[in-house]
Amino acid sequence: MTWVFAIFLVVHGLIHLLGTAKAFGLAELPRLTQPVSPVGGAVWIVAALLFLAAAGCLFLWPRWWWAFGAAAIATSMLAIIPSWSDAKVGAVANAMALVGVVFGFLANGPLSLRAAYERDVDRALVRTTSASTITDADVAHLPEPVQRYLRVSGVIGQPRVRNLRARLHGRMRSGADARWMPCTAEQYNFFGQPARLFYMTASSFLIPSQGYHRYVGTSASMLIKVAALVPVVDFKGIVMTQGETVTMFNDMCVMAPATLIDPGIQWEPVDACSARATFTNAGHTIRAELTFNDAGELTNFRSDDRYQVLPDGKSARKVPWSTPLRGYRAFGSIRLASGGEARFHEAQGEYAYIELTLDDVRCNVSSRH
Repeated sequence: MTWVFAIFLVVHGLIHLLGTAKAFGLAELPRLTQPVSPVGGAVWIVAALLFLAAAGCLFLWPRWWWAFGAAAIATSMLAIIPSWSDAKVGAVANAMALVGVVFGFLANGPLSLRAAYERDVDRALVRTTSASTITDADVAHLPEPVQRYLRVSGVIGQPRVRNLRARLHGRMRSGADARWMPCTAEQYNFFGQPARLFYMTASSFLIPSQGYHRYVGTSASMLIKVAALVPVVDFKGIVMTQGETVTMFNDMCVMAPATLIDPGIQWEPVDACSARATFTNAGHTIRAELTFNDAGELTNFRSDDRYQVLPDGKSARKVPWSTPLRGYRAFGSIRLASGGEARFHEAQGEYAYIELTLDDVRCNVSSRH
């Protein structure tokens, strides 16, 4: 969809060069019956350049492309009005571009979920500190399968993890029988003062939606908007915070296994391929069981302490939750699962509501750039 809109902006921008050609006699244009002054010709070419810049910024500077688009539309109208009888069709194209610009502002402007997410990330990154190296002694207190997982992951000899940044893509749906929607996501997790900041975009029938899961301090919230304007989920409170505490611990297990040495996590060995953990943060305690294969890789995480948001977007119920994992590969010096899904285990059966592939993960980052 972004590529289609970018092509539209490019074509619309190039058409403006006809006005410049008319003004300076660069081509025979019998269909343009009204004269265009040199000043008008300059306005036409500025509009063209602004549309081309807006198209490029859709990919190179997506947070602010809408500003170039708004300037392009305004400049274009300044050029069109004096040549209305010849160029009035351009006003229709500008109206179409305006729809995209308004959406761009709502989705990426200073009042958007994206902007709120980035402000939270920047504030948390200020607290990033240096990290000491993990040794064999640091993992000695863990159950044997957890120790093996950390060794297989390659965390021994690596710095302790203070934060991580991850980028993912996949698909999601709102229920067992709902239509799958493609999605992309990025997130930051912080572990000194635990926080999870997760921003996602998805689309259904070409209509985009944005979601921001925010877990900071003693509270968590989830806000999802369709077309960056209409809120369809706005959930917060103790239940949400309890559920996000499970998700936070899941992220630690899946993407930052080095954090499992935290003495605040209470471990209970089960057998050679599984262990139970109790994780507490900000007064919220959750429990989970981790399952490993013979190679020492984490293959599943299950908890009975997470909540499923109901269709009204404002209430939830506790439902067993699991995240089967697959496709281990190297991410820098660490070996992690590259794919997985999240499943709800309802009374009538289990189903996956999201499937994600991990594209990139980096630890101990100091900025968003």
